[in-house]
Amino acid sequence: MLSQDLERIGFNEKEANLYLAALELGESNIQQLAKKSGVKRTTAYDIIESLKKKGFMIQLVRSKRMLFSATDPRKLENDIEEQRHVVKRAMPELLAIANALDSKPKVSFFEGHDGIREVYKDTLNYPDQELLAWVAEEAMTHFDVDWLDDVYLPKRIEKKIWVRAIAPDAEIIKQYKEVDEKSLRKTRLTDLNSFGLDVEINLYGKNRVALMSFEENFGMVIESRKIFETLKNIFEMNWKALAGRNKK
Repeated sequence: MLSQDLERIGFNEKEANLYLAALELGESNIQQLAKKSGVKRTTAYDIIESLKKKGFMIQLVRSKRMLFSATDPRKLENDIEEQRHVVKRAMPELLAIANALDSKPKVSFFEGHDGIREVYKDTLNYPDQELLAWVAEEAMTHFDVDWLDDVYLPKRIEKKIWVRAIAPDAEIIKQYKEVDEKSLRKTRLTDLNSFGLDVEINLYGKNRVALMSFEENFGMVIESRKIFETLKNIFEMNWKALAGRNKK
């Protein structure tokens, strides 16, 4: 898990494994690092050089022996904070460039679990707004539920993004519905046999439509006010029709 977390913030797999090995071992030689990390010794030298350039590994000489040591992991937090400031400073200009582009609909594709995470993260760029969602049961069975619960949901709540969700009346969805109030969400259930969703659809940002196919492992975002408005009208009709079915 730690290795995967490091990969999400810019390490490759071998860098992550070797850095974690160095943290556990303390000052250690190349043979010890290679054995602990599972990285071949011949490759370990290149990985160490890469980590040194990034500031996550230092080289020492003790009694004429060359040793290596991982830098304080708090450097990760400091680097991310610095990057956040840089992005915040550059954002107005970046948005100005984006807004200067033509207004034709745009479609962006995202592959794999990391790509689907990027689609979810995009919805967080529109705080204090409502998100409408047709929820697919497969989000709970074919995706990273821990990431949704531990990372995405707290961020969405922090940004005060309310959700109205329509979902099939499956057992796993009922558990999802039970925590609606603390999740800033209202969910209405529809008959599982007559309404099954294989793809999740999110409507947000007043012109953005996200589609996520968890079993096929890809997502896409369509930027189009016309498509957004059409699907929003369909959602509202669907939502209204389910009012009676969802009375307690």
